[in-house]
Amino acid sequence: RLKDVSDAEVLRIGAALKPIVQDAGAAFIVNDRPDLAAKLDADGAHVGQSDASYAQARAALGRERIVGVTCHNSRHLAMEAAEAGADYVAFGAFYPTGTKEPLHWAEPEILEIWSEIAETPCVAIGGITIENAAPLVAAGADFLAVSAGVWAHPQGPRAAVSAFNTLFDAHASA
Repeated sequence: RLKDVSDAEVLRIGAALKPIVQDAGAAFIVNDRPDLAAKLDADGAHVGQSDASYAQARAALGRERIVGVTCHNSRHLAMEAAEAGADYVAFGAFYPTGTKEPLHWAEPEILEIWSEIAETPCVAIGGITIENAAPLVAAGADFLAVSAGVWAHPQGPRAAVSAFNTLFDAHASA
């Protein structure tokens, strides 16, 4: 999620991060830029409504890589993305976030509705911390997009990831 750096810098940093992410068993997803994701041979890309279109991202990455689409608070946008073939849809922002000023706010109800009507996984985004994530998981979020909730966690990133995993595990066994 490097917004204010050159493409060359994104490629340099991405090349360094990719093996670390993949060695940890996670998918290496590039935000906003499917063209750079393709150059990095990333596992996929995430596109917002003002970035490349889903079709452009899929064309750049092919059928085998992940393409996710931000759908804000719109089931209509999510349906369009899912019908087009998106691997996941993302809803939010659910909470205030320091990452960027949200233009759209979502309520947990959209996750409940989506999980009842669709098979495409959904991601909750925006200001998520271990303290406020439980309602989103309970509402049906398949994944959480978390930035400061991990990197600014008082006990460190490893403790945050462990706590998020525990939250998902508890919900799955409930």
